[in-house]
Amino acid sequence: MTIKALRDQSLPMRHIVHVRNHIISTDGSVEEGGNDAGPSPHDLYDAALSACKALTVVWYARRKNIPLEHVEVSMERDASEERQGTYRLAATLHLSGDLTETQRAELLSAAQKCPVHKLMTSVTTEVTTVLG
Repeated sequence: MTIKALRDQSLPMRHIVHVRNHIISTDGSVEEGGNDAGPSPHDLYDAALSACKALTVVWYARRKNIPLEHVEVSMERDASEERQGTYRLAATLHLSGDLTETQRAELLSAAQKCPVHKLMTSVTTEVTTVLG
């Protein structure tokens, strides 16, 4: 899969990201010199984890016939030590439905095993950057 980020000439930092048939605007915050015309790359990173946890919980509930009605994932970021090598994300699951405590615990466990969580915490990611 190829993902492209193309600069939007109308704003100094804004880029338009193309993923298959989807378009996402990304920009830096005003404090970073951008116009906040979209989420920052860090926001997208954090959002990928939130979305993966939510989708994994819904998939698991459907597969196990758990009566989940709604899931929301709140993500808090602490990047204060990022330059020292630690980037902290704290996810909180908000679940609704006629769920037992056992089912809630199962859904929490499923969320902790989502593919992006695994990717961020237990896989070595190799990145290369070249000129085209």
